[in-house]
Amino acid sequence: MKSTLAQLTARFDQALVAAFGPDLAGTDPMLVPTSNPKFGDYQANLAMSLAKPLKQKPRDIASQIVEKLDLSDLFEPPEIAGPGFINLRFKTEYLEDQLRAMQADPRLGVEPVKMPQKVIVDFSSPNIAKEMHVGHLRSTIIGDSIARVQEFMGHDVLRLNHVGDWGTQFGMLITHLREACPEALEAGSSVDIGDLVAFYKQAKKRFDEDDDFKTRSREAVVELQAGDAIATQAWQALCEQSRQEFQTIYDRLDIDIKERGESFYNPLLADVVRDLEALGLLVEDQGAKVVFVEGFTNKDGDPLPLIIQKTDGGYNYATTDLAAIRYRTQQDGAERVLYVVDAGQGNHFAQVFQVAAKAGWLPAGVEFTHVPFGVVQGEDGKKFKTRSGDTIKLKDLLDEAVSRARADLTARIETEGRQETDAFVQQVAETVGIGAVKYADLSQNRTSNYIFSFDKMLALQGNTAPYMLYAYVRVQGIARKGGIDLDNLPAEARIHLEDDSEFALARHLLQLDEVLGEVAQDLYPNRLCQYLFELSQKFNQFYDRCSVLQAAEPQRTSRLLLCDLTAKTLKLGLSLLGIRVLERM
Repeated sequence: MKSTLAQLTARFDQALVAAFGPDLAGTDPMLVPTSNPKFGDYQANLAMSLAKPLKQKPRDIASQIVEKLDLSDLFEPPEIAGPGFINLRFKTEYLEDQLRAMQADPRLGVEPVKMPQKVIVDFSSPNIAKEMHVGHLRSTIIGDSIARVQEFMGHDVLRLNHVGDWGTQFGMLITHLREACPEALEAGSSVDIGDLVAFYKQAKKRFDEDDDFKTRSREAVVELQAGDAIATQAWQALCEQSRQEFQTIYDRLDIDIKERGESFYNPLLADVVRDLEALGLLVEDQGAKVVFVEGFTNKDGDPLPLIIQKTDGGYNYATTDLAAIRYRTQQDGAERVLYVVDAGQGNHFAQVFQVAAKAGWLPAGVEFTHVPFGVVQGEDGKKFKTRSGDTIKLKDLLDEAVSRARADLTARIETEGRQETDAFVQQVAETVGIGAVKYADLSQNRTSNYIFSFDKMLALQGNTAPYMLYAYVRVQGIARKGGIDLDNLPAEARIHLEDDSEFALARHLLQLDEVLGEVAQDLYPNRLCQYLFELSQKFNQFYDRCSVLQAAEPQRTSRLLLCDLTAKTLKLGLSLLGIRVLERM
């Protein structure tokens, strides 16, 4: 099923060449959906932009384009409005045929990309021996949605969790673990993640206050880097306990991700330094080996270096990221690498990418992109924290969302006089609570900060997950009430559009492929959220205006098909956001 927008663009290109010659081939027709249905469905605004180069009035240009424009199989005759807008209105038969094609296609008419790429999505990235907190929420949820969309579009996606599992902090953790919990070196499972978080705070306190402990911690780092068996076993115990807790969160959020932490690249760091030296890019600055990058200065205006090897011979995050770049291009064969990391790391990635480019480690045609996001704020507009000022644990946040969703559901069940099992209540609460947290995040422009509000995200009205889930449930309710199996409607049945609300819903359904194409390219999941919100609105308007089960045939089956296609689109769209649907709420 070829995209309507793609077809339109191709037809305008043919008309432009026929009217004005090959020099205008590839000109953007500036096609947009009309803001008001009375003007049609699409509007082409290119005539105004061509007035100056063609030295003609926009309306005259529009007339010449329309004269050569063949859209008779898709649209009613084009209309020229105002100074030169070209308005286009779908033919009813075309809309109905497209809807039928969507209905019959498991992918709902969205074609896979013709040239799939190897895409790496680097997201989540918590630190070992620390619990995941609300700061990891955005990276995890946004990264997962971006990966889902890339996969659906046909790309070969590698989801990587670049966990912080290496570095100087492990020296103090290992030293403290040896003394405070030696049994962990025999059976790592005896250590609880809560203990590890407490261990981290205790170890950090000792490191800051006890010079002897600090010395032994630094020695432990050297032992670990040298492969000492005891140090390695302690490190593995710490990592394994963290992994178990991380996996509990990932399972709850339905996140599929492959761990490849900083330690993975440790054997490759010396080669990074050696090769940068061989290329003449490394210089020594105050005992450290650095690369000076263009366009970066400190507050005094002096050039800002990117440290590759510290004065003590240790390596920096930049060294690991450069090693990762080389591995991802040379070993993984990546053609597009997306780093879903907070906006505060923007300068870091800009510097690392610049050094990699100077070193010739970014092959032509391979895209490395930092996908930044803002911070989560409390309702006071400040960084989201507990009342005591601590960072909110992600586990506690999810528990609270589910608890509130359960309370809302229980109250609604009592008001409606329903009887439901505890298993049903818990399943719905978990799906709604987790879905609400995800959707509240994804529905924001990722580059903006956003205010976290349980009340708003769990509301049944507005741009929320419960509103979307309720629209889906409403369709299932229609089927249950009518005793209808939506998967087995008559094969010869077709959608026949009559009411204005049916036309509005149909036009919106046909924009799915355009929206997913944009999200796959531009990496803004909130555009998919907005599409689904408007779809739910248009469906509810249709449902309020048009009888479904009480309509006479063939209108009854036509409207059931329209309901079913809406539900399938909602289910697909929500799945690409990592949100599961419910049959009942």
